[in-house]
Amino acid sequence: MDVLIDDKELNVLLNEIYVYTGFDFRDYSVPSLKRRVSKCMREEKLHRPAEFRQKVLVSPQSLNRLLQALPVHVTAMFRDAGFYLFFKQQVIPWLKTYPFVRLWIAGCSTGEEVYSVAILLEEAGLLDRTLLYATDFNLVVLNKAKSGLFPVSSIRQYSRNYFEAGGSSTLSDYYTIDYNDRVKFDSALVKNVVWSRHNLTTDHSFNEFNVIFCRNVLIYFNKELQNHVHELLYGSLAAFGILGLGNKETIEFTPRQRQYEVLDSRQKFYRKMK
Repeated sequence: MDVLIDDKELNVLLNEIYVYTGFDFRDYSVPSLKRRVSKCMREEKLHRPAEFRQKVLVSPQSLNRLLQALPVHVTAMFRDAGFYLFFKQQVIPWLKTYPFVRLWIAGCSTGEEVYSVAILLEEAGLLDRTLLYATDFNLVVLNKAKSGLFPVSSIRQYSRNYFEAGGSSTLSDYYTIDYNDRVKFDSALVKNVVWSRHNLTTDHSFNEFNVIFCRNVLIYFNKELQNHVHELLYGSLAAFGILGLGNKETIEFTPRQRQYEVLDSRQKFYRKMK
């Protein structure tokens, strides 16, 4: 039996989640939310939205499962290798002209992007003078990121991505194999990482950064929320700071479009000019 939720029922659910937990999904993409809520309803074996709402508000386990399901956590080390190759060849040399670097990975999910950036900074001799902020609103995925543990089954693809991203060593130099079919990445890579909970939809800027990566997050927001986050990112960049977005994201048609120089439209790198 298909499980469906209409716009009105979805809005009621999202409002109740916001009032009850403080997590605000009300400006997320509606089609994406409907798919995820419907999937959760099927897993809870409930077919009526009213019953589902009642359960998630009285059952901490059901609520937690829903909160884990609503955001999208699709990530990989050196995902979109061309992005990282541009970062290595064009951005890192510029960063080397600074005595100290602040870099923010917003929506870091389970940490693959954090370790990817750290490895390239280490190979460039820049990691020791970089303070890297890795944030996500979800404490569960943030704790996974802190662990530095990733499945062995992913390593072949990660190694291929690393090579295509211009890695100058071999990925195996940075991890050891765990006994539970996992690999553990060297904790020295994240010695200068500040892991912190931060919600792009509700929280404010907390520092000034030379580089911000906010990749594959904005595509799940509606236009109003995208513009809100773009304002946050713009306000968090230092003068001439660099913004990196996901391959389906852009600054075009945003209020700050004219305040950026396009460094690479394909790899989605932009420099703040004003």
